Amino acid sequence: MLKYASLIAKIREFNRFYTNILGLLNDHLLESEFSLSEVRVLYEIGHLKDCTSKKLIEELRMDSGYLSRIIKRFEKGEFIYKVRSKEDGRLYYLYLTDRGKELLSILDELSDKQISQMVSKLSEYDKKRLVDGIDAIKGALSAEDESIRERITYRSELRPGDVGQLIQLHGWVYAQECGYNHVFEGYVCKTFYDMLINYSPMKERFWFVEVDGKMMGAIAVVGHTDKRAQMRWFVLDPAIRGMGIGSKLMNEALKYCREKGYTNVFLATTEDQKKAINMYLKAGFTKVEEYENHEWGKDLVEQIYELDLSEEQ
Repeated sequence: MLKYASLIAKIREFNRFYTNILGLLNDHLLESEFSLSEVRVLYEIGHLKDCTSKKLIEELRMDSGYLSRIIKRFEKGEFIYKVRSKEDGRLYYLYLTDRGKELLSILDELSDKQISQMVSKLSEYDKKRLVDGIDAIKGALSAEDESIRERITYRSELRPGDVGQLIQLHGWVYAQECGYNHVFEGYVCKTFYDMLINYSPMKERFWFVEVDGKMMGAIAVVGHTDKRAQMRWFVLDPAIRGMGIGSKLMNEALKYCREKGYTNVFLATTEDQKKAINMYLKAGFTKVEEYENHEWGKDLVEQIYELDLSEEQ
């Protein structure tokens, strides 16, 4: 676990690195006569609907006195103008003049050019890593302002790298919550290998849950015969539990089984997975077999549950 002091040091280190990369420590941004703060204010005035000083303070978390000085400079330079509100005489809306719009357009173009030059030599892999990292930082630090539920996406397409991420997620979740060892992770690797060498998208499907592009959960249906299928690799990161996502995934998987004509669905779990087992029982699964397992770092009882769909056909 990352210590609090180490986390602070890493954030400050990244802040120094990033500001140096973009040259933000210079007095003027993009070789213009304006500072970073002034450019940010100009940008928000050009993009915020019904922009006011109060909105700018809230959006930019800027000192009111400092903002007032920036606005006065922009007025003097004829980059912005004010319009008094008809409903509240104390309120003024801020707008860019034609000169201000032209300046913002020039600064936007310079900024795009700067970033383009910075990333142009990166490989596609590194570009993706960069975007994923940005999304992760934004997601983590905006948790108070943006619900994680709003950042969740679902997909079924199996892409290169998905299985590796799922193996890692299984290993991490079950080690943290259940104390399973590396042998369990090896077991998960083997189950994926056995499936992938004969994978058929016509009779098998994955459902992935991602938050800001990061794998956070999944479920899959694997066909064994024309009529018998297995529900596998059902896992959720603790951060997205309690939102009904598990039920949604299982319902999608069972719906798929019915559409494909499977009459029997089974799954394997362990006796300690109480919440998951309750979900299976509510869906109509019944326990048909159990046996001891001493290989994953603790004494376990593995269980097999089955669901008969033949009566629905």
